Amino acid sequence: MAAPDLIKSAPEARADATEADAEDLAGLEAGLDALEAYDKEHTSFGRVLVQKVLPPVVAILLVLLAWQVAYWMELKPRYALPSPGEVWDAFMVQWRKGTVIDILWTSLSRGILGFAIAVAIGTPLGLLVARVGWVRAAIGPILSGLQSLPSVAWVPPAVIWFGLNNSAIYAVVLLGAVPSIANGLVSGIDQIPPLYLRAGRVLGARGLNSVWHVMLPASLPGYIAGLKQGWAFSWRSLMAAELIAAGPELGVGLGQLMDQGRDLGDMPMMLTAVVLILIVGIGIDMLVFSPIERMVLRRRGLTGSR
Repeated sequence: MAAPDLIKSAPEARADATEADAEDLAGLEAGLDALEAYDKEHTSFGRVLVQKVLPPVVAILLVLLAWQVAYWMELKPRYALPSPGEVWDAFMVQWRKGTVIDILWTSLSRGILGFAIAVAIGTPLGLLVARVGWVRAAIGPILSGLQSLPSVAWVPPAVIWFGLNNSAIYAVVLLGAVPSIANGLVSGIDQIPPLYLRAGRVLGARGLNSVWHVMLPASLPGYIAGLKQGWAFSWRSLMAAELIAAGPELGVGLGQLMDQGRDLGDMPMMLTAVVLILIVGIGIDMLVFSPIERMVLRRRGLTGSR
């Protein structure tokens, strides 16, 4: 065989190497996909039950047991520390009256509406702070300060400014939630690799197109974390506002139920309100935010155990 037949030209060699690399990469991706599919196929219901459902159930039972033991030991007078059974009886009294759903909906509707308004305000504010230097220098420290300020501090001024009505409650919710949402988005945008933004500009993504197609998708993990924290702050702010700004025109929410228990010296009623507040807050996080967060992280290959 002649020597020229044994020697390939440089372009042909590079083409062969590229083709081989592509085949290796395709094989690697296929193997990873197969492993992921295998893992999904062999995730049984029993395994999900043991890993996801059983731990929180056991934790709740341990808390109830510790609570009951504290009641038996009379660590506090029984009028100050009722048993779990007495709190359940107080809940059933409210349930038989038919007021539980109305109370929950009053607070939940306020929380959802206040959070939606906070997202509508906090998202563009976060984009502005993240991308405009002088705005960040001017407003960034204020947002951080507002985020660390207890929401209950806003209740008396809000009542004076807006009166004893829903406007005062929503003002407190917004002042508590907007800084967290804005700061979460700023943090997410700060973590975007500069290469993404340059690639977007090369492809023609500028202005609002860059925001919609590059910044928001790339900053989703930080943004969702900010939304979760914003919901926690809005729910906490709402409870503080309802607890203090109570009146006939405001209806009865969970905060007002707790205030009624305080006025009557009814500790089981107060603890019923506390438990319902915890259930709603944890439920919204588990049913709404956590699945969205897991989906985003899983699609980006950032987690394998959630």
